[in-house]
Amino acid sequence: MPHSFAHSRFTIYHLLAVVIISLLISGCGYLPSSKEARKVLGESVSTKVIISMTDPENTVLLKDALDEAIIRRFQTNLRHQTKAKTHLDISLKSVNFSALQYDANGYIISYRTTIHLGVLRETATLTKSYSATGNYDFSISPNAIITDQQRFDAIANSATKALDSFVAQVAAEGTRQ
Repeated sequence: MPHSFAHSRFTIYHLLAVVIISLLISGCGYLPSSKEARKVLGESVSTKVIISMTDPENTVLLKDALDEAIIRRFQTNLRHQTKAKTHLDISLKSVNFSALQYDANGYIISYRTTIHLGVLRETATLTKSYSATGNYDFSISPNAIITDQQRFDAIANSATKALDSFVAQVAAEGTRQ
C-alpha cells in the first residue's frame, strides 16, 4: 500500500508540472491595446490636426505631439492621406488650466491641464467620430507664472493621454472584431 501511495503522488507531481508548463507555453491570449487598435486602423494612418480659430497657438503645439503619440501608441506608419488606410481628423475642442493646490500664502503651486479632442476616423467604408479627454498635473514654484515650456509640456502630455483614451476606444472595437 505505501508503494502505491508514493507512486500516485509522484504521478500527481508530474501531471501538475505538465499542466503548468502547458499553461506557460500557451500563454493567456492577451494582446496589447495597440495591436487591437491596429486591427481597426490598419497598418497605415494619416493625420490632420484641424486648426482651432479660437486657440490656434495650442493647436500648433498639438500636431507634433499627436503624430509622435500615434506612432508610439498604434505602432503604425504615418502616411500621406492618399496612401493611408485610415485618416484621422483631430480637432482641439478645448484646453483648460485649473489650479489644483495652493501653498500657505495662497499662491498656486500645482495645476491640472485638461484637453478635449474630437477625432474623426475615416476609412474607405466608414466614418466615425470620437471624443477623447486627457489630464496632466504639474507643479510650479510659488508666486511664479507658467512658462512657455511648462505650457507646451502640459499640453503635449495631456494630448498624449487624450490619445490614449482614443486608443482604448478603438482597441475596444478591435476586440469585438
